[in-house]
Amino acid sequence: MVAHGEKQQSHRSGVYKQKNKGHKHGKHRTKGEIERENKGRVSVIALTKKQRKEQRKMDRKNKANQLRKNKRDVVLTEKRRLGSRDGPPILVAVVPLHAAVDAGAVTKLLCQEGAGGIVHQEQSVSGSSDSFGLVVPRFKQRFTFLKTNTGDIHSLLDVAKMADSLVFVLDSTEGWDSYGDYCLSCLFAQGLPSFALVCQGVSDLPVKKKVDSRRALSKVIEIRFPEARLFPLDTEQDVTLLLRHLGTQRQRKLGFRSRRSHLVAQRVTFTPNAASGTPGGPTGLGTLCVSGYVRGRPLRADRLVHISGHGDFQLSQIDAPMDPLPLNTTAPRAAKPGKGGDADMMDGDEAEDPVRVLMKADPSCRESLQAEAVVDPMDGEQTWPTESELLDAEEARKSKRVMKVPKGTSDYQAAWIVDNDENDDLDEESSDDDDCDVDMMDEAPDGNDNDSQDAGSDLASEEEEEEEEEEEEEEVCSTERAGADQRYDEHMDEAAEEEGLKRYREARANEMFPDEVDTPLDMTARIRFQRYRGLKSFRSSPWDPMENLPHNYSRIFQFQSFERTRRRTLAEAAEEEEGAMVGWYVTLHVIDVPSSVMESVQAGRPLVLVSLLPHEQKMSVMHLLVRRHPSNTEPIKSKEELVIHCGFRRFRASPIFSQHTSADKHKMERFLQPDTPTVVSVYAPITFPPTGVLLFKQRDDGVQDLVATGSLLSCDPQRVVLKRIVLSGHPFKINRRSAVVRYMFFNRDDIMWFKPVELRTKWGRRGHIKEPLGTHGHMKCVFDSQLRSQDTVLMNLYKRIYPRWTYDPYVPLPLPWFKRESTVDLQDLDME
Repeated sequence: MVAHGEKQQSHRSGVYKQKNKGHKHGKHRTKGEIERENKGRVSVIALTKKQRKEQRKMDRKNKANQLRKNKRDVVLTEKRRLGSRDGPPILVAVVPLHAAVDAGAVTKLLCQEGAGGIVHQEQSVSGSSDSFGLVVPRFKQRFTFLKTNTGDIHSLLDVAKMADSLVFVLDSTEGWDSYGDYCLSCLFAQGLPSFALVCQGVSDLPVKKKVDSRRALSKVIEIRFPEARLFPLDTEQDVTLLLRHLGTQRQRKLGFRSRRSHLVAQRVTFTPNAASGTPGGPTGLGTLCVSGYVRGRPLRADRLVHISGHGDFQLSQIDAPMDPLPLNTTAPRAAKPGKGGDADMMDGDEAEDPVRVLMKADPSCRESLQAEAVVDPMDGEQTWPTESELLDAEEARKSKRVMKVPKGTSDYQAAWIVDNDENDDLDEESSDDDDCDVDMMDEAPDGNDNDSQDAGSDLASEEEEEEEEEEEEEEVCSTERAGADQRYDEHMDEAAEEEGLKRYREARANEMFPDEVDTPLDMTARIRFQRYRGLKSFRSSPWDPMENLPHNYSRIFQFQSFERTRRRTLAEAAEEEEGAMVGWYVTLHVIDVPSSVMESVQAGRPLVLVSLLPHEQKMSVMHLLVRRHPSNTEPIKSKEELVIHCGFRRFRASPIFSQHTSADKHKMERFLQPDTPTVVSVYAPITFPPTGVLLFKQRDDGVQDLVATGSLLSCDPQRVVLKRIVLSGHPFKINRRSAVVRYMFFNRDDIMWFKPVELRTKWGRRGHIKEPLGTHGHMKCVFDSQLRSQDTVLMNLYKRIYPRWTYDPYVPLPLPWFKRESTVDLQDLDME
């Protein structure tokens, strides 16, 4: 209580006193008032979230439009340069697709003066006139026409890789024959450039037959070329329309050639080296001077060049002679000198044209021809150990469990072995697993086939005795039939028939019983399959890719990241602006070239040069993703020699097949599977994808059949390919989940050796070996559920395999089909 007379003090609020907002009395500005006052002026800070989103959308649209416009301008510039004064001539290859058509008549019609072009005939080294240049002042374009030989599939594929356009000559009734369809299959798989379809003889037909012929031909063309236009080529007006189409059509871009500079030889000379022996000898080396137009990318003198079918070589210098096909016909024009190269004049005789040296190769910067890594045999040797290392080794030896393992067993494989003192010494070396597998798979069928053949021969003899009692007319018919059969068998190779029968039986056995092998009776299973190991899970069980690598892996090169190296290399090649530019007519001096290259040119085959990207001359493990071609029906076995066309290269090798999966381990395929993508692994020079791949199989008669097509997948030596074998056993006695299994092994030691490996059955049961019973290979097994008597017990074993080093850059010339078909005249045979 306050005392009387004292004044009461008022309460003072502190700093934490609550302060409420004042009442909004409607004097604030609305959004409409703010927009009217600003008159469309919007501050960046005051932008709303929706406005900022709309602004970013407009920026993205504008940026996309700019990129689209730039790409369109680049494409239009390349299209306008091709065939013009500043670009290379349009390279056109004339390809006949039927034996009845004449490609020479097409080229002769193009050479006529009525078409409005000026012909520059170019004589090759062999003296033939298979190529010529054509300048059309009316279109301000120039062309180079090549007449290809479809009988040589190698030459056809080489020219198609370089050509800007292909002119397919069709028959007026059938379109193309069987060999023409075979050529189209190869061209489509390799990568087809721009093309045009021409046909002769349609204009000479009557009006009614002309319509029917066009309709029938259109149905045939729709199979391969759904939206293609057919050009008749009978008059000079037809030639003009064809030239206009070839000069204005859209160019198809092929990735493997647009990223590399390439050149088609138009003039070739060879100068033997002084110390190479006789000029023109089989082993003589010399300098090859190749003249042609640069295409694709700028060409540098420090880069290696690859001559298709002959190998990799180095350049010494690049010259710039006079252009033999100038668009301005009044005066010839010389090629422009390079930006960074030398422009020294090499004065020749007064009658010769002056030649400019664009650039010379720098020996210090020139790429090496080294294809294999240098193997140091002392690289794996140890130095003398220190005292601490000796003490550590002694302690590890005392504490380490000593086991007896077969020769060649790794530490990882030894972890699966059960210690058993009763095991004998296993010092014998194992034989070749692949050969043993094939021999064991062939033993049982051969015996059965002999019995069936004996029974068949007895039945045949009885039938022959009965036929002797028939009428005379039937005897005459049978003798005629026998004569036709004898004529049919004259050209049959019995050894090839037996080999084909053996291959078919192996493929059928592998299809019915995949990867199953028989346990040998004369050898213990732990010796026969000592290189194999069991995996609890093929997907998740570890497998070290650097374990027990073969000696050939010391000869190859490996990238830390192949994809990163590929992107960087292709990006640098796309930005490169040094060297001989695209469209220049140059002369390349290729050094240390064998005289066989000149012999090939003199034989009339085209010469194709390609500049290699960095690292593309080095050897590594290449993986190709292919599919089996529908025309091939014969089984193709793994490690069988094939002819491989990979980009600009072609070589022979014996690849291995494996499944195409995304796991870290891949199962080997014994045969090339139909309708399934398969990965082909082979030792080969490095090539950066994308590029097409063709696989051919060469027969004994010289014909090369197309067996698979695809593309280059990657370069990865650490890709693990595992070969699987399956050991099978049969349940002898079944007691609920346990069963006695026999015929998988034939002695007690093998059962104890493979005891840690998991078992499975064909009906999906899983189990393991519990203990051996007796000494003859019976074993007690336990499964996860009841086992059926008709089930089969299986054990999967795996080992890593590697390709064989059978790379051979020499590929023999294939025999044309028409020569092979002429050896057997089917018309003389009675085929009824």
